[in-house]
Amino acid sequence: QLQLVESGGGLVQPGGSLRLSCGADHFTLGYYGMAWFRQTPGKEREGVSSISASGGRTTYADSVKGRFTISRDNAKNMLYLQMISLKPEDTGVYYCAASRLSTVGLLGTEYDFWGLGTQVTVSS
Repeated sequence: QLQLVESGGGLVQPGGSLRLSCGADHFTLGYYGMAWFRQTPGKEREGVSSISASGGRTTYADSVKGRFTISRDNAKNMLYLQMISLKPEDTGVYYCAASRLSTVGLLGTEYDFWGLGTQVTVSS
């Protein structure tokens, strides 16, 4: 079973930056399309950004375009989400997800494996 592990969350002031990371042991993430999702209490899970297995295709939710950048390093077996100009509404638990599909979007149903999440809190 593919187990994804996120890291890099924390408390940051509005306007600040964070970089989230996601990795997995004993599985080659380069075979999987991957994405970041987030969830805030009382709201539905939201797809934030996705990236194809090769890294050549990315998608972003309108709410994060221009502020977040998804990337992957298949040689290091890692997925990243660089977040800048953070806003209080970016607060939530961020989840890494992997899909058996190589090209993916922002629908949760496309993904087969999920991490446990990392908390991001944007507050002054």
